[in-house]
Amino acid sequence: MPVKPIRFSFIILIITAFLLPSLAPMEALASTHHHKKNHHHHHYSSRVSPLHFSELAVDGDNGRVIYSKNASTVSYPASLTKMMTLYLTFDALKKGKLKLDQTLIVSSKAARQPQTNIALEKGDRLPVRIAIESIVVRSANDSAMTLGEALGKTEWNFALMMTKKARELGMKNTVFRNPSGLPDRGQHTTAFDMARLAIALRRDFPEYYHFFSMQSFDYDGVTYPGHNHVMERYPDMVDGVKTGYIRASGYNLVTSAHRDGHSVVAVIMGGRTSESRDDQMVSLLDHTFDHWSAHKRLADDENVSPDEVNEAEDTRDDNQPIQTAQGN
Repeated sequence: MPVKPIRFSFIILIITAFLLPSLAPMEALASTHHHKKNHHHHHYSSRVSPLHFSELAVDGDNGRVIYSKNASTVSYPASLTKMMTLYLTFDALKKGKLKLDQTLIVSSKAARQPQTNIALEKGDRLPVRIAIESIVVRSANDSAMTLGEALGKTEWNFALMMTKKARELGMKNTVFRNPSGLPDRGQHTTAFDMARLAIALRRDFPEYYHFFSMQSFDYDGVTYPGHNHVMERYPDMVDGVKTGYIRASGYNLVTSAHRDGHSVVAVIMGGRTSESRDDQMVSLLDHTFDHWSAHKRLADDENVSPDEVNEAEDTRDDNQPIQTAQGN
């Protein structure tokens, strides 16, 4: 009789209706467990915002914020990472752990680093001075890895050293994962933290800071030109510091400049092109210097200690200093 199959199908339908709601939470739990496992591997990536433009200008002498826009937004540093690689290198030089004329043996890992580089090969002997110059001018990834391995023995250990020093300098929103700034989801920073690092570099290592003003260097018969074209547009006023780019970060730039006895550290992150980033930096520097007297008058009225922290957002009037803790 045809009634029995219908009754059987009806029974199956009833059972399914009761089982599906109970299965849904189990599926969701499994999905959550899988997400947590993946999240463990990329813990810091969730903090990084989608490509977002940030800019910041601070008084280079006392850290006072002159202008900030999205300066606390977490993003990828790209080759701005090498500023910390150089900080630790200068620290080692100052403490006698390295010498400028000392040569470092290039490892196979360092030789495999992608562009930009200076085509180092495994077993090459790289002078520390050339390593510094190639990082400043060429943003050489192979040189950065060579310094990192010399100071930290391994890339991972050096990254831990970098992050530890970042915390000591008050860079509370920065994590480093490699010495070069090549893409890593766990590597992140903010414009505020990069300004802190730029101020610390000049304050802690005046004897080595001149490297950042270099616009070219020679190695192995090749003259390498620099990437920082803002130095050309602000001749004799800009003394560095560093450019950076990966696709996920956009075009980044930290600049230190001086005019009429005033010092400014400015940061641009997330530029759409290198040209637009440079234009924005020049505009930011022009505005800051042109209106310095107004900024200074506000600063004098407030009488705030340079070590006090007050991270202002989206204002040209807030003049509280960023943290500039001693790193040595």
